[in-house]
Amino acid sequence: MEKFDAIVIGAGHAGCEAALALARTENKTLLLTLSLDAVAFLACNPSIGGTAKGQLVAEVDALGGEMGINTDKTLIQLRMLNSGKGPAVQSLRAQADKIEYHNQMKHTLEKTLNLFLKQGEVTDIKELENGDKLIKTAVGLKFQAKALVFATGVYLKSRIIIGDYTKECGPNGFSNAMKLSESLEKLGIKLLRFKTGTPARINGRSIDYSALEVQKGEDNIQNFSFITKKKPNNKAVCYLTYTNLETHKIIKDNLDKAPVFSGLIKGVGPRYCPSIETKIVRFADKERHQLFLEPEALSTNEVYIQGFSTSMPVDVQEQMIHSVKGLEHAEIMRDSYAIEYDCIEPTQLLPTLELKGHKGLFFAGQINGTSGYEEAAAQGIIAGINANLYLKGKEQLVLKRSDGYIGVLIDDIVTKGTNEPYRMMTSRAEYRLLLRQDNADLRLTEIGRQVGLVDDKRWRIFQKKKKDLDKISALLNQKYKVEEVKAFYLENGENPPKESVTVKDMLKRSNIDAFKINAKFHVFDGFSYEIINEMNITVKYEGYLKQQLEEIEKFKKNENTLIPEDFDYSKYHGLRLEAIEKLQEIKPLSIGQASRISGVSPSDIAVLSVLVKKHIQEHK
Repeated sequence: MEKFDAIVIGAGHAGCEAALALARTENKTLLLTLSLDAVAFLACNPSIGGTAKGQLVAEVDALGGEMGINTDKTLIQLRMLNSGKGPAVQSLRAQADKIEYHNQMKHTLEKTLNLFLKQGEVTDIKELENGDKLIKTAVGLKFQAKALVFATGVYLKSRIIIGDYTKECGPNGFSNAMKLSESLEKLGIKLLRFKTGTPARINGRSIDYSALEVQKGEDNIQNFSFITKKKPNNKAVCYLTYTNLETHKIIKDNLDKAPVFSGLIKGVGPRYCPSIETKIVRFADKERHQLFLEPEALSTNEVYIQGFSTSMPVDVQEQMIHSVKGLEHAEIMRDSYAIEYDCIEPTQLLPTLELKGHKGLFFAGQINGTSGYEEAAAQGIIAGINANLYLKGKEQLVLKRSDGYIGVLIDDIVTKGTNEPYRMMTSRAEYRLLLRQDNADLRLTEIGRQVGLVDDKRWRIFQKKKKDLDKISALLNQKYKVEEVKAFYLENGENPPKESVTVKDMLKRSNIDAFKINAKFHVFDGFSYEIINEMNITVKYEGYLKQQLEEIEKFKKNENTLIPEDFDYSKYHGLRLEAIEKLQEIKPLSIGQASRISGVSPSDIAVLSVLVKKHIQEHK
């Protein structure tokens, strides 16, 4: 029986980040996966990022993770979503080469010191008296470790569903894990049953692209990783088409065959990424829905139909697809399917992603009831960081909601739980103007350095960025006379100033930005796009940013008021019974977290604040 410092179960996006975080902090780490062919597999859409998800990828990168780097290596198209809106909701989204994404991440794992990658199905887990964990595989191998990270994705007792056909397997026909759920339940872990799905893949040669709208990538935008210096290289285009009334009629005429309505599907599906049949029923007044045709990789003709997820029978799927403009003769290569799987009730976790009452057991990714590659990677790196800190006997990391989208994500699931696959959205982050994609490194790189994940190369790049920002900020006071800027103001639809203005004064105008100023006056020549963009946002939104910083200071007062681990809510008068039950169940770390628990009122929090202070005084 081989012993390790840590074992990570599952090599999807959460497992890869957790294993790399552990190995890079000098822990002997075993990464076990059901199939080496499924390492970092993009089981659904061949893309990374998107609204709010791009922020998560940037934060994983800033902490020293791998997803952003791997995306930059393998992207075939890059776009900034919501570029016409404010910076708080702008997010990068890349079409990744699905095959190369897997290959590159697997190679990274294979060459990482202290990391051992092995194929095998974990069937049983036991906690030993000394606190170590013992796991057993289907072929009888046993491994022991002090820390264990579960990152099993959608593979626990998973089954795919197409019409009335079902098969017990994982995504894309990969093997699933049929016995691990039972072992988790023996540990007292409550399981949920969720569902997600993926659209059909069609042969690109059978698409009539002349009938579709082209969606090109962008060249002059930032990368996902702050250490990638090579400009994005757009190698492919996507296309836009729509469903129509005929598509909707086919779906409505066959709703009795849809497993999501017939009762064959028992798991709860994602509200924000519903099947096309659910969309047609839910939004009956809509005459069409957007569909994006996205290439899966440069070495294959397979094309993904984003927005067309379904579990309808295959003959109905074919009718539906052929009713869409440009897809009249589409050849279906892989049928669309729904997939059900077991996951855990995430309120059983601490904000560190450690299981309550079980030291050294961590959970990350879709097993926690979330959806999405980016959400998984974000949890994976935190679970890996905290498993390492646990092994080192150090205080574990808790990112606050004011620190990043990762903090929002984890706080949401462990404090409120989720009754459906959770996905990140910008609307969930109350401080989203501060938690932008472009400044994730400024917010989190120092934390990554403290926990041992930010290496010297990344640290030098970070220090240089801070110096460049100081230099470019000094240029904001440069003055220009009225006659020098008058024509420039008029060209941009602004009333000319009546006296000399600084660069900062010009930036305050709605129709003028730093890039326009530089094109005219070359004041920022020599600085990168990222530095100019960062400075531009900081100046333009100065007032709003100051307001959010003030709100964060108020927020931190409650977040910094910690509740002792041994605090027994039932012993104190003044709290309502419902509040006591919820507080005992969640066991919040702070007054701030307690205030976000459903069923705990503001008056309960006022009483709790007094009781906690009293408890701390009595136990000094």
